Amino acid sequence: MKTLLKNLLPFFVLGFVQVSMGQSSDELIGKWDLNVAMGTTQLPSWLEVKLSGNSTLVGHFVGHSGSARPISEVHFHEGVFDFSIPPQWDGKNDMHLSGTLKDGKLTGTLLSSLGTAHTFTGSPAPALDRTAPKAWGKSQAIFNGKDLSGWTPQTEQRTNQWTVEEGILKSPRSGVNLLSSSSYEDFKLHIEVRYPEHSNSGIYLRGRYEVQVEDSHGKAPSNILFGGIYGFLCPNEMAVHPAGEWQVFDITLVGRRVSIEANGKKIITDQIIPGITGGALNSDEAAPGPFMLQGDHGPVEYRNISIQLPQ
Repeated sequence: MKTLLKNLLPFFVLGFVQVSMGQSSDELIGKWDLNVAMGTTQLPSWLEVKLSGNSTLVGHFVGHSGSARPISEVHFHEGVFDFSIPPQWDGKNDMHLSGTLKDGKLTGTLLSSLGTAHTFTGSPAPALDRTAPKAWGKSQAIFNGKDLSGWTPQTEQRTNQWTVEEGILKSPRSGVNLLSSSSYEDFKLHIEVRYPEHSNSGIYLRGRYEVQVEDSHGKAPSNILFGGIYGFLCPNEMAVHPAGEWQVFDITLVGRRVSIEANGKKIITDQIIPGITGGALNSDEAAPGPFMLQGDHGPVEYRNISIQLPQ
């Protein structure tokens, strides 16, 4: 790893020699939507930089998978910033990110826990500060209970495993995720889900914010367990039923503000989602997005999927 860093050092320095002098760290503080180039693919990431005390910068980072990870210190000098964080689900080495801040944009290089280097760009994340609508429209089904009309499997690398039987949308084994063909901004979502013991899924709002679906019965509430916004927001109680029973969600999203009712209990009320969660489709938070049902973590079933839109 040390040899790899030594070989990459000239590459990092070359990207920094044209940095503007005298930039303030105040310009770096905030939330950033990132795009990381991995081969021919742009994968989404997210960065938050905060001030701790008088001068220390800390933050959080979300990669293209996994949960939000704390950054103990973000180093910043004359427009150049860098930090390191321990590995999470991939690799055994620390992840390193170094970049520049210029004209309100971030550019730089991410050295992954696997030792591969990837360039990235970043823009300030939008506030999405919107007022809740005065009224919501009539509930409309977005799953017809008969077939996959209105839904698209992500079959780029695997074949589709989703089927429809007796009004139930089924993923009998780990495979691909399923996306709604339409995209949405603000909405009320009703959705019911069932899974066997130890299985795991997720409901992605706008394709970017995961509501965790997991066999969490008997566990304390957590932002990575049932009903949490993955890695960010923790439910105020564990409202999950045992595996094998239907779990009922009613979810409202307006801008960044989310409220979640699970099995008749209000577990998250009008909380702000800081940024995208791991596994997001993209980091374009200002745009509408589809619903995405996670199908790559185990068997799962969904039914009675409907939405209400602002009037």
